[in-house]
Amino acid sequence: MAVYMCRALLPAHAGPCGELGAGPLLRWMDAAACLAAEKHAGVSCVTASMDDIQFEEAARVGQIIAIRTKVNRAFKTSMEVGIKVTVQDVLTNAEKIVSVAYATYEAKPVGGGKVELKPVQLLSAEDHLEHILAIERRIIHLGYVQVFQKLMQESNKEDTCEDKDAVSTEHTHVQSTELVLPPHANHHGNTFGGQIMPWMQTVASISASPLCRSHPILKAINMFKFWGPSFVGDRLVFNAIFNTFHNSVEVGVRVEAYNCEEWIQDQPWHITNAFLIFSALDDKGELLTFPRVKPTTQDGVRRYHKAIARRRILLTRKCMLSAKGDKPSDAWETSNQAYLSYSNIAALTHLAGKPGWDITKTLDNVKIWTHEEGAVLSFKVEMQVKVPSHVAFSLLSNISLRQRWDRHFL
Repeated sequence: MAVYMCRALLPAHAGPCGELGAGPLLRWMDAAACLAAEKHAGVSCVTASMDDIQFEEAARVGQIIAIRTKVNRAFKTSMEVGIKVTVQDVLTNAEKIVSVAYATYEAKPVGGGKVELKPVQLLSAEDHLEHILAIERRIIHLGYVQVFQKLMQESNKEDTCEDKDAVSTEHTHVQSTELVLPPHANHHGNTFGGQIMPWMQTVASISASPLCRSHPILKAINMFKFWGPSFVGDRLVFNAIFNTFHNSVEVGVRVEAYNCEEWIQDQPWHITNAFLIFSALDDKGELLTFPRVKPTTQDGVRRYHKAIARRRILLTRKCMLSAKGDKPSDAWETSNQAYLSYSNIAALTHLAGKPGWDITKTLDNVKIWTHEEGAVLSFKVEMQVKVPSHVAFSLLSNISLRQRWDRHFL
């Protein structure tokens, strides 16, 4: 159930540096993913969320991009759609990955009836792998709130920035208002999600620009979730404010919608939010460093600690991606490895913490434990080694090094 979309990049699609703007790309990605979802469901679908959007290579005017979308797994009424964007140079014929993302779409039959989606047909080894990983990603996303709250408790113990040169976060607040017109609507009559995304990217770029001292480069979008629809005639209000992390900027964008009556009464409803990560380069192509920010209000302190928690989750994922020494351009494969590693570690930690482990053998300071539960027999091997912690991490994180330290591996 794959859908392919190709685009020749024209000057109208480019940003100020001659590269493909994130706005048109997000619009095309959402449209292609929606087509794949509707092809599988056989009914209309709407965007529920788009997670872990990573931007790798830049595409330029004159090049051709290809967008491949495929339903990885169908749940009861929703689907995960994988999105892969590549760029091809017409002169060298070289192909590179531009972006990788995973989106969730909800089936919305005409008339509001209920629909139960059919399973995805698995025709290749890649299909089977993506089908398995889709449920792993779902588990991680469902557990995100619990992990986030734990990290929030830890970050709340830390003091906010006291740097005298730090910039107040309130100085980065940008607000923009858009009127939803008929060209902005999708085939359901709602505001097209692929239109809201570029508007959010624009206001986030404006918020980031003053401290970037250069054109901000969008690197990632996290936690892009739609909470409700908006319609033609609504007013959408975008509020953006940022946090800095040395070489990157996180801009949070919240979108609220009003109809005409609510506009007068100032009674909006929250329709979506996202966190956009930007970087910037100097004249030599080196990453710019940003001044620290300090919150000056109670709400600013809350946002500051939330940003720290999100940053820690992001860094954990990056560590998992780099554990095998993969290159950044291998985003499609490494992101799969990250989700699988994360899920395996969580499952093994849960298993090791269960009561009822019995020691069965001790040999050369190696202890072997067993655990029986129903028809399942699990083994746990415990050994002690005297090496520096950074060496231990290196040995444990790369499975190809296992035989260097584990005499019982074979």
